[in-house]
Amino acid sequence: MNDELELYESAAEEQMQNAVSHLDDTLQHIRAGKANPRILDPIKIDYYGTLSPLSSCATIVTPDARTIAITPWEKKLISDIERAIINSNIGLAPSNNGETIRLILPPLTEERRRELCKQCKAETESAKMSIRNARRDAIEEFKKLVKNGLSEDVEKDAEEEIQKTHDKYIAKVEALYAAKEKEIMTV
Repeated sequence: MNDELELYESAAEEQMQNAVSHLDDTLQHIRAGKANPRILDPIKIDYYGTLSPLSSCATIVTPDARTIAITPWEKKLISDIERAIINSNIGLAPSNNGETIRLILPPLTEERRRELCKQCKAETESAKMSIRNARRDAIEEFKKLVKNGLSEDVEKDAEEEIQKTHDKYIAKVEALYAAKEKEIMTV
């Protein structure tokens, strides 16, 4: 029975960790006014007949806080990369000099900063729901084990432990949100 408890606890903690990791990844893709090559991650290029991530067919660097420079490994890819950036929903207009594509990030308006914070808050709430669901599922499994002969004291201890784990991951989510909100609102 205790092995089953530990199994449910570790499964719940893994779900909670996955929710935090997903939130971190999602927040990295939200533009905060500073150049971040991760905003280009969703862009795919037709590279020798295969849709490939932009980072696997070009070098992406940030020479300064407002510029992303993309240097394709083959010059013939410049037009394909430009087309993919224009067709994506990142909202940036590429310019090229024949060898390098530059994306200039305009400064964010106060209104746009607030919209981005709302988007981050929604993602944060989604992660919190995932964490709460993992806790709820684990507690339901604990209650099933009580029906199968597990002592209620052991079940209550397991519930307290899963609550502590829940609180730890909720705090991580809050910290990620606070850091991203600060990054977005910093002019």
